[in-house]
Amino acid sequence: MTKSRAFLKWAGGKFKLVDQIAARLPRSERLVEPFVGAGSVFLNTDYAEYLLSDINPDLIGLYQTLQQRPDDYIATARKLFVPVNNDKETYYGMRAEFNQTHDQFGRAVLFLYLNRHGYNGLCRYNKSGGFNVPFGSYKKPYFPEKEMWFFAEKAQRATFFCEGYGDAFARARHGDAVYCDPPYLPLSTTANFTSYASGGFSLDDQALLADCAVAAANKQAATVLISNHDTPLARKLYHAASLDTLKVTRSISQTASGRKKVDELFALYRPERD
Repeated sequence: MTKSRAFLKWAGGKFKLVDQIAARLPRSERLVEPFVGAGSVFLNTDYAEYLLSDINPDLIGLYQTLQQRPDDYIATARKLFVPVNNDKETYYGMRAEFNQTHDQFGRAVLFLYLNRHGYNGLCRYNKSGGFNVPFGSYKKPYFPEKEMWFFAEKAQRATFFCEGYGDAFARARHGDAVYCDPPYLPLSTTANFTSYASGGFSLDDQALLADCAVAAANKQAATVLISNHDTPLARKLYHAASLDTLKVTRSISQTASGRKKVDELFALYRPERD
């Protein structure tokens, strides 16, 4: 089966790992994703229903807009992907406009432009909530029309929520499959790339997420899969799960030499059997 790419560039995206993730997820009616990100797992699995959450309101606003108004959205976004807009000064003007507008449709259109024209596909905000990713200087940013149409069609099976992982877990039903792709634990003290949404993701959050997984497996008979870096702390946090590892290439580093293979840890929480 041909894999479907996400239409957003996303640090930590799971496109390369979707086969391994899907193989570890159980068959069920619904998949719940408390950290949907760019949606690669959603796009490359086949559940009757999806409950997709993220704490980033711009991401969820974009997904809801594309789900509900794909024709208008794609036609409007296409107009921004012209050579004259692939310019540093124009980019910073668009970024300022994005940070000033509260219109969901307008923000959704600009979010795609910023994602494709900004540096490395990063999504980063300052302490006051302003998007602050610098210009990316790409030769010809790609307009992901085909990928957006695929997303919009599949999104008819999905419900999107802008909320934290605790609220997403509270929505889990009996027998759900749950996949969690939280901001990863740092491999070292200098590699704490965790600020996908303003506020970051603390070590307390990492521990509370593991508690949510245990509770969902025991109380809702859900099967929960969490991925993270394979570190001693991760193994301690996920001690109640079945653990296995996979070597993957990380590409957040700016240099090719920094893109080395590291161990990915999968923690699987299964319902208790009577």
